[in-house]
Amino acid sequence: MDIKKIEKDIPELELARRTTPDALRHAAEHWPTHEALIIGGTRLNYAQLYETVLLHASNLYRLGLRPGEHLAICMGNSAEWVITAYAANCIGAVIIPVNTRFKADELRYQLEQSDTDFLVVADRFLKIDFIEMLQGIEPAIATSLPGKSLPKLRKLIVLGSHVPPAGVSYDELTRAGAEQPPTSTLPKPDDLALIQYTSGTTSFPKGVMLRHINLTLDAWHVGRRIGLREKDKYFSGRPLFHVAGTTLSMLASLMTGACYLTAASFDPEEVLRIMEQENCTVTSANDTMFMMLMDHPNFSKTRLQVRAGIAATSEEVSRMLIDKLKLHEFSAGYGLSESSPTAVMGPYNDSVGKRIAGFGFPLPGIDVRIFDSETFTEVAAGTLGEIGVKGWNLMAGYYKMPEATAKTIDANGWLHTGDLGVADEDGRIRFVDRLKDMFRVGGENVAPADVENVLNAHPAVLQAQVVGVPDKRLTQVAAAYVILKIGKTTTEEALIAWCKEKSASFKVPRYVRFVDSFEPIGMTGSAKVQRNKLLAYAVKDLGL
Repeated sequence: MDIKKIEKDIPELELARRTTPDALRHAAEHWPTHEALIIGGTRLNYAQLYETVLLHASNLYRLGLRPGEHLAICMGNSAEWVITAYAANCIGAVIIPVNTRFKADELRYQLEQSDTDFLVVADRFLKIDFIEMLQGIEPAIATSLPGKSLPKLRKLIVLGSHVPPAGVSYDELTRAGAEQPPTSTLPKPDDLALIQYTSGTTSFPKGVMLRHINLTLDAWHVGRRIGLREKDKYFSGRPLFHVAGTTLSMLASLMTGACYLTAASFDPEEVLRIMEQENCTVTSANDTMFMMLMDHPNFSKTRLQVRAGIAATSEEVSRMLIDKLKLHEFSAGYGLSESSPTAVMGPYNDSVGKRIAGFGFPLPGIDVRIFDSETFTEVAAGTLGEIGVKGWNLMAGYYKMPEATAKTIDANGWLHTGDLGVADEDGRIRFVDRLKDMFRVGGENVAPADVENVLNAHPAVLQAQVVGVPDKRLTQVAAAYVILKIGKTTTEEALIAWCKEKSASFKVPRYVRFVDSFEPIGMTGSAKVQRNKLLAYAVKDLGL
């Protein structure tokens, strides 16, 4: 496929839509009556969304938020999350999405490291009392802000009834009569829009600084690659505290005139109900989410209309998306927070085999190549190596971490992703695994994803996660932790035998253990298992 020929007639994103406020105004002018947002009990068309955002922006400005300041959002996916983020951007403030899975120390770290000025928080979410958690972090919320623990935090806005003395109710953002912020507060394309904290699968989170143009241009190109159209209904279960939730879902809908739908949390029964009731045509998820949907008892009873979407999945799950979900136009992609996040996305009409294998083309204006991980010299097509990215989508750097930034983006402008990939002869790129997750079994390199793909193909397996654990003779061996499908059974021995039939001997797991969930072990905001925590768990669990 000649991707350049396909996209030669697509103009670059017009100047009128290069910031979030620009995109909102454009949507309200061009698609005023198109549905823009359906979340919970809130339904807004684009004219209503823009009007609501401006009202919230005026009240945030009245409460003291100014251009360049940092507003953190800690709540589940909701209309309030979307509106607050757009409103803050409309006065030039920077959004700090907060992972609602965080424990107190993690929340303290992010609020402190990010220099958060305003915090918008749900009083409770998924049985977590965030006000109680905040009280332990910053006792001053019981009296007045700022306090000693978080000296930058001067305004706490609470969604819910439990508002501490130093806080104000979220209702303050809906008050009528406040004057609009002056136009001088509107951001420019190169201004910061969001600081995204990395998922932290292998290390402590870092704040990735992303500009407006990074996000709008990335979302615009992704929308076209996946075939997102006006009036499409795009359901994404991706959490909004993750860049796949904001850019690839919320913003992609805004940039194309589609309707964005989500749910507070990913409950498969509720998601199936919403997708059927609203006749959703596009969706986005990863292996875990898709398998939860297709394995749910209600799946076979649900009439779904989805045709396209983004599938961050293994080959086995991708085949199931076509056979069971009828997601014939799904796109495979690759990216990371540091690349806004998309560097590669397969066109929805590329060959089925390439999309199932996870291949995609770099977005226009982005250079993606495969390098030797030690010498950083380019390797031939078909050769495994480290993915390097260069172009307009790169982050402005890590917040207050210049040394880490310099280690990640070299003097020639290449982002060293730390991810392994391979290129085909036509320039497509496929992600294979995290370079740091690779382990060596008797001198042979093993990518966890290779072992996981074999295990995930077993009819009883819902999800498998693999790490390399210590071994006296071979240095490391594979250990697999497996969740079984509802109503299915198998044994550790049977899964090892299954792998022996389908894999080289050095890839066969030495250990297989069954778990009900990876939540107690550790999950990132993008529903990925934290490899470092899984390894620590495995070493202790296996007595190594």
